[in-house]
Amino acid sequence: MRLFKREELAVDPLDLARLLLGAVIETTEPEGTVAARLVEVEAYRGQDDPASHSYRGQTARNAVMWGPAGHLYVYFVYGMHFCANVVGGEDGGPGAVLLRAAEVTEGLDLARARRKAARRDHELAQGPARLTSALRIGPEHNGADLLDPASPVRLFTGDDISAQDIRTGPRVGVAAAMDTPWRFWIDSPAVSAYRRGGRVRPGK
Repeated sequence: MRLFKREELAVDPLDLARLLLGAVIETTEPEGTVAARLVEVEAYRGQDDPASHSYRGQTARNAVMWGPAGHLYVYFVYGMHFCANVVGGEDGGPGAVLLRAAEVTEGLDLARARRKAARRDHELAQGPARLTSALRIGPEHNGADLLDPASPVRLFTGDDISAQDIRTGPRVGVAAAMDTPWRFWIDSPAVSAYRRGGRVRPGK
């Protein structure tokens, strides 16, 4: 396992999404380290993707999406949750991949303490808000360089996932481009539920 190289992540968000499956995101706080293997992600492209935060152009909120690749884009949603994204994109164009779900592989006790509502370990990071809670990712990490060994949030290469093991489907809970199949996942009990139009269905 090694830190990703920036050029590996400076690719189309659809390619980046597939690359991130099986990768490991790790956070270190004074209380300890938590690491998690990514099992579900969603791609958001640039100004050709109406579901993307970059669709209407660059703002102070979404500026991180314009690169460079390998930085963390963190935003607040529903007035209560944080979501974390890995920035990708080519030639300075905006793009990012939402981290939807992961399996905690290190720091289980710390993750359990942060996510007391989780009844089972596969629920610790089952969904984007749960993932940021288990890893304690917040607004202070927006723009963090995931490829810097000294960063509080780091991104490592992980399992080599074959193309036939990757499943695809519509993104979850978006208000535009609802049927675009840019959600990617691998077989894991940590994969979140699929929700479209208020209905909840299994995500795998």
